[in-house]
Amino acid sequence: MTTPGQGAALARRLTTGDAVFIGVGSMVGAGLFTAFSPAAAAAGSLLLVSLGIAAVIAFCNATSSAQLAAQYPTSGGTYVYGRERLGPRWGFVAGWGFVIGKTASCAAMALAIAVYVAPPAWQRPLAAAVVAAIVAVNYRGITRTAALTRILVIIVLALLVTVLIVSAVRLWGATPLDGGEPTPGAGGWAGVLQGAALLFFAFAGYARVATLGEEVLDPARTIPRAIVLSFAVVVPLYAVTAGILLHVLGPGATASTAAPVHQLAVMVQGPDGWLPWVASAAATVAALGALLALVAGVGRTTLAMARAGDLPRALSAVHPRFHVPHRAELALGAVVVVLVLLTDLRGVIGFSSFGVLTYYGVANASALTQDRQHRRYPRALALAGLAGCVVLALAVPTGSLATGAVVLAIGVIGRFVVVRRRG
Repeated sequence: MTTPGQGAALARRLTTGDAVFIGVGSMVGAGLFTAFSPAAAAAGSLLLVSLGIAAVIAFCNATSSAQLAAQYPTSGGTYVYGRERLGPRWGFVAGWGFVIGKTASCAAMALAIAVYVAPPAWQRPLAAAVVAAIVAVNYRGITRTAALTRILVIIVLALLVTVLIVSAVRLWGATPLDGGEPTPGAGGWAGVLQGAALLFFAFAGYARVATLGEEVLDPARTIPRAIVLSFAVVVPLYAVTAGILLHVLGPGATASTAAPVHQLAVMVQGPDGWLPWVASAAATVAALGALLALVAGVGRTTLAMARAGDLPRALSAVHPRFHVPHRAELALGAVVVVLVLLTDLRGVIGFSSFGVLTYYGVANASALTQDRQHRRYPRALALAGLAGCVVLALAVPTGSLATGAVVLAIGVIGRFVVVRRRG
């Protein structure tokens, strides 16, 4: 039976395997082919230190998200957890941070696809067309989303492993492309923290598992397992990729290209070899899979916020046949199309990180309030995650920090005005 004012319920159809593939697909595409470049520009040769910091904080966030999702197995993720544990205001902060951060991520993924397959003049129109196609796939139902994501993840992992193995075997003993020279202006703790903040963009995919809480089978068991498993797959993959990039390209060359994995393949075979084509295909498929999962996740958080009246209630509609939040996803698609026509790939990564770090800060604070019955992990992990989110959110590039803070404030003030008028 539907709770008054909440709209129709979504259908539980996803298995643990489906949820793991959605999490892995989101994390692989979200940063593996885009985030290392700006992170290397900030951290230089200490890129692996930044990666380690981002991974530790992400793991803390993952444990908090897992135990909260087990207690509250419904759509919305930390938006719901914040409302239940800390109150409606903090729930809104989490939900708004997620929506703005992941909407930026959607634009980044669409632009990444276009950069790899189209000449400059056609990149923005192609990115808009890709967004429209992905929204259409999600519109048809979550099982189609999960099935396509599974196929895409298998393909991208096979392609990426091919690039990494061939590159490592052929160039491991060679002098780095940049000659081993340090990246100008990079390094130091400020650079390391900024690099970690940018790389956090890559690890945020497990949030999509939590936002699908109303559509997985046996959510109290499935969600925590899927979050931890997807995280365990992705962290070693990122570490190996970063290590090979530093060893073969060097931090300077990694920072200077928007497509470091493609540059790695070019160094092995030249621009006309088959390996660069494999690298481009891997990046395109990975970004496509991430975009598919992102649209599903943001759509469901928007659904939860609309159900509670924090966004227009019309967005809480669930399609009677396909059981998806179709109005929320159509609205998201329209906003992302506008973004891909107005923004660039690198510019949205820091903004996305700020929004998502805000979201996970609320998640960790919410986890700290859980009782022993629902706590699956030590409270120290939630404390470390909360502190880490605050530090990394303040470490993003200044422009991203300022823009993120303004957009977050606009949402909070707007909600305050609406609530006052309703009261």
